[in-house]
Amino acid sequence: MSSALDFTCRALTGGDIDLDQYRGDVVLIVNTASKCGFTPQYAGLEALHQAYHERGLTILGFPCNQFGRQEPGSAGDIAQFCELNYGVSFPMFEKIDVNGANAAPLFTFLKSKAPGALGTQSVKWNFTKFLIDRDGQVVRRYAPSVKPDDLRKDIETLLNQGESS
Repeated sequence: MSSALDFTCRALTGGDIDLDQYRGDVVLIVNTASKCGFTPQYAGLEALHQAYHERGLTILGFPCNQFGRQEPGSAGDIAQFCELNYGVSFPMFEKIDVNGANAAPLFTFLKSKAPGALGTQSVKWNFTKFLIDRDGQVVRRYAPSVKPDDLRKDIETLLNQGESS
C-alpha cells in the first residue's frame, strides 16, 4: 500500500467502503470515542465538514475502544450518539483497534507515515488526527489535544493547492 486511500474499511452501518473513492479530496482521519474528554471535538469536526466539504474535505471517523474503554457501545449506539449529540454527517466506520496486533491496517499505515512525538508509532489517545492530501499521502499527525478548528489553516492550504492546479 502506497497511499492512505488504498484501503477498504467497513462502514459503521455495514458494508465495505473503498477509500479510493475519496481520492481527489483532502481527507482527515480521526479515531473517535463517545465517552472521552475530547468527545466534544465531534462538534468541531462537524463544523469543519460543513465549512469545507463542498471544497473537497472529507472527514472519516473511526471509533476505538482501546483508550479507557471510552467507546463501549454497539455500531447502532455509536451512530445514534453521534447523530443526536453532534449532528455528525461525515462518514463513520466500524469500531477498530488502532494499536497492537489487531490494529486496523489503515492505522498501521498512517502511524508509519506520520509518527508521533519522539518518533513513536502508537496512537496515544482518542481523537488523534491524520491529514491526508488529495493524492492519499499522509501530510501530518495531530495530537488529541489539537482542536479541529486549529486545523483550518493546514486544511485550507491543501484545499487551495488542489484548486489552483
